[in-house]
Amino acid sequence: MIDGTEPVNGLLGHSYELASGAETLTHYETWADTYDREINEDLGYAQPTRCAAALAEVTGSRGGVFGGHVLDVGCGTGLSGIALRDAGFINQDGCDFSPSMLKRAAETDIYQRLFIADLNEGLGTADETYDAAAAVGVFSFGHIQPSALRKILRVVRPDSAVVIGLNDHFWELGTLAAELHAIETEGVAEIAFQEHGDHLPGAGIGGWVIVLVRAST
Repeated sequence: MIDGTEPVNGLLGHSYELASGAETLTHYETWADTYDREINEDLGYAQPTRCAAALAEVTGSRGGVFGGHVLDVGCGTGLSGIALRDAGFINQDGCDFSPSMLKRAAETDIYQRLFIADLNEGLGTADETYDAAAAVGVFSFGHIQPSALRKILRVVRPDSAVVIGLNDHFWELGTLAAELHAIETEGVAEIAFQEHGDHLPGAGIGGWVIVLVRAST
C-alpha cells in the first residue's frame, strides 16, 4: 500500500513490505531479471533522470562532462548509472547489496568497478575517495537506514555533492528528513537542491530528489 488505500502490484508492492536485510537481499535477487521491465518500461521510473539532472546542476556540469569519479550507491541493474552517464558522468563505480543486480549492472558496460556493499554496515571504501555520489531509490523500507547517508558523505571529498532520490511513502515516515536536518545542523553537509516530482508515474507515486554538498574541511 502506498497511501493506505491503493495496492501496488507485482514485486514492487512486496518491496514496501520488507523488514530486514535478509528479506531485502532475497527480494532483489529474485527481482533482478524482471526489475527493468517492471520499474522502467512498465512504470516509467523517473528518479534516475531527475537525480542525474540535479547532480549535474549542482556540480556545474549540466550540458557537459563531469571529469570526477562518481559512486553509484545501490546501483541495482544500472538504470541510475545509465542516467548519470547520459548526464555527463562518465567515470563511475557502482555497488549494491545484490550479486544478481550487480551482474545485470555489469552488462551495461558503464561502470569502471562494481562491488558488493551493505551500506548499513559501511561501504568498505576509503573516506574521500569520490568526487560525487548518487543513491537513487536506496533509502526505503527494509533497505538502508537514514544514518547510512553519513557513510555516503564520508566517501566523497569535501565540497563534493551527493544526490539521493526516494519515494513519498518513505519520506512521509520523517526519519530521513530528521537525519537531513541533523546533518545540516551539525555542519556535516548542506542541502543544495530539493525538489518534489515524479518517482514512478505509472504507479502514481511521487518522490523527492535532494542534493547535499559535503562541508569543507
